[in-house]
Amino acid sequence: MFLAKVEGSVVATKKDPAMSGRKMLLLRPQLVDEKDPTKFRPGANTIVAVDCLGAGIGEMVLFCQGSSARLAPGMKDAPVDAVIIGIVDVVDVLGKQIYSGKTN
Repeated sequence: MFLAKVEGSVVATKKDPAMSGRKMLLLRPQLVDEKDPTKFRPGANTIVAVDCLGAGIGEMVLFCQGSSARLAPGMKDAPVDAVIIGIVDVVDVLGKQIYSGKTN
């Protein structure tokens, strides 16, 4: 599992039939900064993930990739490589809260 911030949405009118009706979001992975573990630093890449939970732009989410993504409910026969599996409430690192969904 990985942490990411939802940066946007992806709309594809023409797509594989198994993807019909599925919401896709653009994610930027978040890494704990080695120099200052009280902060995140954004990853260099972005990822498109299927969202079955109703996440929104600006929220922190948990996602999984690869064969694990197809283990999520309803994904077994879908051609997905990443799926959102949780909307994050709080992240604590070294005893300090570095993210709260209520304030971000």
